[in-house]
Amino acid sequence: MRVLLTGLLLYSFAGVAQGQTSPLATEVIYGHKDGLALTFDVFEPDGEPNGAAVVFMVSGGWRSMWTPHAQTRVVLSPFLAAGYKGFAVRHGSSPRYGIADAVSDVRLAIRTIKHDAKKYGIDADRVGVVGMSAGGHLTLMLATTADDGDAKGTTPVARTSSRIAAGVALVPPSDITNYVWSTPDLEKQYFNFPGLDITVKEAKAVSPLHFVTKDDAPCLIISGGKDTLVLPEQGRWMHEKMDEIGVANKFVLYENSGHGLENDMLSAVNEAVQWFDTHLAEAATTTTTTTTPSADQP
Repeated sequence: MRVLLTGLLLYSFAGVAQGQTSPLATEVIYGHKDGLALTFDVFEPDGEPNGAAVVFMVSGGWRSMWTPHAQTRVVLSPFLAAGYKGFAVRHGSSPRYGIADAVSDVRLAIRTIKHDAKKYGIDADRVGVVGMSAGGHLTLMLATTADDGDAKGTTPVARTSSRIAAGVALVPPSDITNYVWSTPDLEKQYFNFPGLDITVKEAKAVSPLHFVTKDDAPCLIISGGKDTLVLPEQGRWMHEKMDEIGVANKFVLYENSGHGLENDMLSAVNEAVQWFDTHLAEAATTTTTTTTPSADQP
């Protein structure tokens, strides 16, 4: 399935119990679901840490799977090289769990990371999130639907903010209401994704385009002009809505790339690192621009 292949393409750019470590990462249990552990991996930065974190959404088609730490580290390597502490978050996976479950899970992961920020040696106010395809969708949901925590929550984590400081969403769906299985004449490719077997009302509740407000995190949104799975208009809609509301953002369209961003992946990763360098800096500044790189832009 094409979204699953996205994960393999992302790897090209470059289990232990809670509290234990491998030479490459520490695996942490951040919650439980039906007796199953929800986990994320923690990766140390290369060289001098900058005190900020980049959290990678491990999701394709709202499926989330464990991979060896060496592979996951490759995904995060550009950010680790820039001094960021890396986190790879897994959520309850489709088809057993739905899109709303995935959103709830990754929100809990962010609360947990921020609650334990001192333990990880990071600033809780300098946490960024990156994801591709479904992972990009989850990134945008975190950017647009965060809160300051439940003051009446029964645990310290529940009382912790889920707000992120910046997001990078690669080829993300922003409005999935037209992709649900009940859509008339829906293309067959979307029936590969059980997460879309929901009502339009349920889809709207997990579509970040409908939740943009002025206090949202600044987002870099990258789309492929030849993407036939998540059409580039999905990224452009999000950019235009953020511009309308006044949320700092940047939209990059790679005209000649499809859903995997193909030969533009290196450029996309460079854009992502620069975005985090700007918005996760201790004295962050914001900009709002749109760019359409030429086919031969590095």
